[in-house]
Amino acid sequence: MSILDSLLPKPDAAELPLLYVRDTVIFPDTIMPVLASTKLCIAACDAANRADKRLFVSLLKGLPEEGANSIDVHYMGSVCNILQTVKLADGSLRLLVEGLGRARLKKTIFRKEYLAALLDPVMDDMDADKADKDTNALVQVVKRDFASYASLAKRVPNEVQANIQRTEEAHKLCNIIANVMGLKLDKKQEILSIMDTKPRLEALAQAIQTDMEILGLQKSISLKVKAKLDKNQKEYFLQEQLKEINRELGKDGEENEFAELLSRIEARKPPEDVLARAKKELARLGKLQSLSPEAGIIRTYCEWLADLPWSDKKLNTISLKEAKSMLDEDHFGLKKAKERIIEYIAVHKLNESLKGPILCLVGPPGTGKTSLGRSIARALGRDFVRMSLGGVRDEAEIRGHRKTYVGALPGKILQSMKKAGSVNPVFLLDEIDKMSSDFRGDPASALLEVLDPEQNYSFADHYLELPYNLSSVMFVTTANSLHSIPYALLDRMEVIEIPGYSEYEKLEIAKKFIIPKQLAENGLAESGIRLRDDAILEIIRHYTMESGVRSLEREIARVVRKSAVKALDAGFGKNVQENQKPINSYKPVIGASSLPKLLGKRLHEKDLLFRDNAAGVACGLAWTELGGSVLPVEASCFKGDSELILTGNLGEVMKESARAALTFIRSNCEYYGLTPADFEDRTIHVHVPEGAIPKDGPSAGITLVASMASALCQKPLAQGWAMTGEITLSGKILPIGGVKEKVLAAHRNSIKNILLPEANKKDLDEIPKELRHDLNFHFMSGIKDALALLLCDTPARP
Repeated sequence: MSILDSLLPKPDAAELPLLYVRDTVIFPDTIMPVLASTKLCIAACDAANRADKRLFVSLLKGLPEEGANSIDVHYMGSVCNILQTVKLADGSLRLLVEGLGRARLKKTIFRKEYLAALLDPVMDDMDADKADKDTNALVQVVKRDFASYASLAKRVPNEVQANIQRTEEAHKLCNIIANVMGLKLDKKQEILSIMDTKPRLEALAQAIQTDMEILGLQKSISLKVKAKLDKNQKEYFLQEQLKEINRELGKDGEENEFAELLSRIEARKPPEDVLARAKKELARLGKLQSLSPEAGIIRTYCEWLADLPWSDKKLNTISLKEAKSMLDEDHFGLKKAKERIIEYIAVHKLNESLKGPILCLVGPPGTGKTSLGRSIARALGRDFVRMSLGGVRDEAEIRGHRKTYVGALPGKILQSMKKAGSVNPVFLLDEIDKMSSDFRGDPASALLEVLDPEQNYSFADHYLELPYNLSSVMFVTTANSLHSIPYALLDRMEVIEIPGYSEYEKLEIAKKFIIPKQLAENGLAESGIRLRDDAILEIIRHYTMESGVRSLEREIARVVRKSAVKALDAGFGKNVQENQKPINSYKPVIGASSLPKLLGKRLHEKDLLFRDNAAGVACGLAWTELGGSVLPVEASCFKGDSELILTGNLGEVMKESARAALTFIRSNCEYYGLTPADFEDRTIHVHVPEGAIPKDGPSAGITLVASMASALCQKPLAQGWAMTGEITLSGKILPIGGVKEKVLAAHRNSIKNILLPEANKKDLDEIPKELRHDLNFHFMSGIKDALALLLCDTPARP
């Protein structure tokens, strides 16, 4: 009979009060404190104290429901003897219990005030354990591993360790060690619940090994952290000792570092006020502890003073002839821009103190504005830096932050000057029309000082807090439109228009620049691939719709890539070992008829244009940021309320032009065979097609007049004409802008006769020669002369 059998009541009454606990597992052969805080637990303790002080303690799985006669506890627990009972102020009981043995819960029974547990005792066969060699070996392994665990954990008392080493019974060893170790509750309950001794020892040995690995890892991490801290402390003490030794020897390391920094600043030959400020800051730095935050700020500031160029200039050794050659090598056309650069180079050679110009290159996307800035730097023999202003909305991007802020730096202007390394680079401010402003400031206003030759000799950056001379810098800005640039900023720049390219210019650019570049990039430079002119013109007319050449380059790149695939499929290549035919023997000729297979169907047809000779239809010319386009206008008259209807998503300026056009026709109706009665009870409807596209501007005035006059007289306009010009009520035609783009649009759509204001005759020089010979230009100063030309030889329709 086991010890537990003698402690339990008779088998027919194997029942003890149940004490369930939430935060501990009681093992036999151990003494542990427990807390009884619920009514059922307190009543169970009272019942045990009134009887033989024995009760059954088990770990709770879930909270018991009010009024329930059963609870969810683990089936394996310990029969315990109450050694001490202390009643607390809140009515709960704190007990000191001794585990006597394990027992299995069969069921719980509600006994008026408490829950009772019907139990089966769990017997440990000590004699069989002693006779089993494997069990004895496991006991020795567990003892050894626990000794190692105790040396790592540093929290197991020596007397407990000694007691464990003296213990020979396997089941008792399991109970004591599992109780001492800081295992999780579910692991402790698992060890308590295993019936046989040998599996219990194996589970305990595994738990010891797991905890030892965790403790070893924690110790390794702690040692690394401690070693790092010790190293830092050691370095600090050694540095302090080294400073003292250097002071005794008259050699101060920090002073040498400061002297080196000062010599770097002096080598840059800065102005006197900059040098004085540097000496002052270095003197302050010498009085501060090297690890103080302020020392880091001052050191960074002095480093910036040493890195910025103050007097280093790049000398221009390139002749005018060489500069012209370089500009022509990089870009086709762009006559005005190239002339201005050559002028600057020539004047600079005569006057080296000349301030850098501030140029603004304005034109549609893809016309080479950004690459022209790089070409200018190459022609001048200067450094090139670029700063994109697209989306910039913070003034600090230009002027920087004051150095009192954490992580403060100079603005992008001075950062770029540091990158350039000289005081006279070519500085490209890209997309100057894409800036915006918000609560952080207006960067456009900050640029006023940068781009003003009378101010930028003393540009003030918030971080530097010293004047910096930008007068030798050649600033080049780029924009697609001038409308969004503030007038004060625009006034400081010399605007050079970069117009869109004609078909002839695009053809030449493709042949001289794009095709050789794409062949080289796609590994076909040595091949004999040739794109005929008709293929290039087909791409220009029907696969792109732009003023620049970006889309043209993309489409030509697609053709070259497709050709590369065909070359490899046909056995051509550069690897002779694979029996490939030499690539220089691959010589296909690509014509317009080949393009549908390479690029697919046409993407663009000609602009919307009404070819039928109907009354009230006129063809205008418009300018957009993407280039020029034709603008058809329709007018119709019918009986109505004598009103003017305007449709087609027109802006206010264009609506005002339409009203002015109607007023002119009414006031001069006798010239066109009309009477005032012809306008009574008649509504005029003017529509500009493609209503989803907003349209505005005064240059459609002459087109609106011609369309309305044609509709009122029921006489079609002469065919093959396009026109543009602003009108006045007195009948004058005023000059307009974007002449080249508008003429290119007319030529693209095979319109041969173009009517322009007389004042725009001077702009004819901008038109390429091949277009001037192909088109007929008619310059008019008055509406009457224009309508006489447009309405002549066209019979009236009834």
